[in-house]
Amino acid sequence: MKALSYLNKYFRKYKWHMLFGTVFIALTNLFKAYMPKFFGNTVNDFKNWETASQGESVLWAALYAGGLYMLLGLISGVFLFFTRQTIIIMSRRIEFDMKNEIYQQYQRLSYNFYRRNSTGDLMNRISEDVTKVRMYLGPGVMYTINLAVLFILVVINMVQINGYMTIVVLTPLPIMSFIIYLVASKINKASGIVQKEQSFMSTLVQETFSGIRVVKAYDRQEEIVDKFNVSAENYKKKNMKLVLINALFMPTIFILVGVSTVLCIYLGGLFTMDDQMEIGDIITFVFYVNMLTWPFASVGWVISLIQRAAASQERINEFLDVEPEIENASNEALVFEKEIEFRNVSFAYPNSGVQALKDVSFKIKKGQTYGIVGRTGSGKTTVLQLLTRQIEPDSGMILVDGKPLPEINLSAFLDKTGVVPQDVFLFSDTIRNNIGFGSRTDEITEEELIEVTKAAYVYHNIIEFKDKFDTLLGERGVNLSGGQKQRVSIARALIRKPEILILDDCLSAVDTETEEAILTNFNEMKTVTTLIVSHRVSSIRNATQIINLSEGTITEKGTHEELLALNGMYKELYEKQLAEEAES
Repeated sequence: MKALSYLNKYFRKYKWHMLFGTVFIALTNLFKAYMPKFFGNTVNDFKNWETASQGESVLWAALYAGGLYMLLGLISGVFLFFTRQTIIIMSRRIEFDMKNEIYQQYQRLSYNFYRRNSTGDLMNRISEDVTKVRMYLGPGVMYTINLAVLFILVVINMVQINGYMTIVVLTPLPIMSFIIYLVASKINKASGIVQKEQSFMSTLVQETFSGIRVVKAYDRQEEIVDKFNVSAENYKKKNMKLVLINALFMPTIFILVGVSTVLCIYLGGLFTMDDQMEIGDIITFVFYVNMLTWPFASVGWVISLIQRAAASQERINEFLDVEPEIENASNEALVFEKEIEFRNVSFAYPNSGVQALKDVSFKIKKGQTYGIVGRTGSGKTTVLQLLTRQIEPDSGMILVDGKPLPEINLSAFLDKTGVVPQDVFLFSDTIRNNIGFGSRTDEITEEELIEVTKAAYVYHNIIEFKDKFDTLLGERGVNLSGGQKQRVSIARALIRKPEILILDDCLSAVDTETEEAILTNFNEMKTVTTLIVSHRVSSIRNATQIINLSEGTITEKGTHEELLALNGMYKELYEKQLAEEAES
C-alpha cells in the first residue's frame, strides 16, 4: 500500500465525491437490507391470517406489500445510481488527472531519459498501468465500502432473528473469499502472460505495417505470415489456459452459496419445528445469504485489484520521481546579438561510453552561415544536441553572447531557433498542419505557407496534390518521398521565422540541383544565423566558416577554399564525393 499512498492527494482533491459516495452506499444498503426483512415479515403475516372472510383483505395486503417492496427496490436503485455517479466518476477524474500528470512529466524529462526507456514501456505506463490504478480507485473502493456497510446491516438483522444460525450459515462465505482470491491470483498471472503475448503480436503487426515497403521489396510476406501465425497460436493456447482458470470462478461461488442456502433451510426447518423461528424468517435468511454472496466474492477480486494497482502505481512512481536532468534556469527575456561559442566542449555518451566530442571550440557569429562536415559518427549531430540542450557537456562551456547556456532562458532560446532534424518526423495530419506545427502563432496565412514552401523548394510538389496544403499525410508522412519529407520539415522550421536555423544533414535525400536551390534561398536570409551539419561537402561549401570533425575533434577549420588549400581530410572528402557524383 506504500506505493498507493501517492494517490491520497487525489482523495483529498475529490473528498466530496468520496464523502457523498459513502453516504449513498450507506443509504443504498439501508433500504436493500430492509427488503428481505420486510418480505419475511409479510410472509409471516399472511401465514397467520387463517379466516376465509379475510380473502379480500389478503389480496389488498399482497398488492400493498408488493408495491412497497418495489418502492424499496426503486429507492435502493436510485441511491446506487448516485453511488456510481460519485465514486466511479471520481475514479475517472483521477484517471484523467493522472494521465495528464504523467504526460506533463514526460514532457519535462530530458533526452537521455528517452534513450534509456522504450516507447512501448512509456505508453504502457500511461495507459495500462493507469487503468489498473483506476480499477482500484473506482470498483475497488466502492465494493470495499459496500461490503463493510452491507455486512454490518445484514448481520445485525440476522442476529436479531437467530444468532446461532447467523454464525453457521455465514461460515462458508469467508472460505469462498479466500478461494476466489487464490483463483484471482492465478487469473492475474495468466492474464499477464496473455497480455505479454498480445503485446508481442501487436508489435509484430505494427512493425510489419510500418515496414511494409521493405517486406514487399524483399518478398518476405510468407515468412511474416508464418511468424504471425506462430504468435497467434501461442496467444490462443495461453488464452485457453486463462479461460480454464476463469471457468473455476462461478462454480466456486455457486457451490459455497448453495452450501449456505442448504444450511439456512435445514437449520431453519429445525428451529421452525421447535417454534423458535417462522417460515418468513427462513426466507429472510436465504435472501440475506444471497445478498452477501457477491460482496464476499468481491473480497478476493478487490484484493487482486489492489495488488495489481500497487504494482502499477509503483511503476508509475518510478517515472514521476525522476527529475529532469536539464531544466530552464531563467525566465528572463533573451536577445541574441553577437555570437554562439563552444569553448573546450567534450561529451561521452553515458550508456556506451563513446567519446563523441573532445575539447571542441568554435564561434558562430550572428548572421553567419556555419558549416560542420565529417564522416558518419564524427560527432556532428552531438554538437546540435548540445546546442539545443537535449544533453549537457561533460566538460567545457557553450555560451550565447558570453553567457553560459544553462543560465539563459532555454524556452526563449528555443523560441528563436528553427531545427530540421536528421530523422524527419511528420505527423499523420495535413501538410498545412505539419508545417504550422513550427509556427509560434496559431494563425498562418496562405501567403506565409507559399513563401516558406517555395524557400524549401517543395511548393511545386504540394500544388500537384489534389488537396494541395490540405493533403492528409500517412503515418510518418509515408505518402511523401524522402526528399519531400525533408523539404516539408525545412518549411516547418522556416515558418517559425527563426533567428537561428539549425539543419542536421537535412538535404541528404534531395538531388544536387534541389540542394543548390534551397541553399541559395538560405543565403538570402541575411539576418538568420545558420548552422548546417552535413556529411556532404556540397551542402556547406558556401558557408562563411566550415569545420571538419573527425572522431569528435576538429581537424580543419576555414572557408571552403582555405580547406581545399590545406590538402587534408576535407579535400579528400570533397574529391571523393565529386567522383561519386560524376560516376552517378
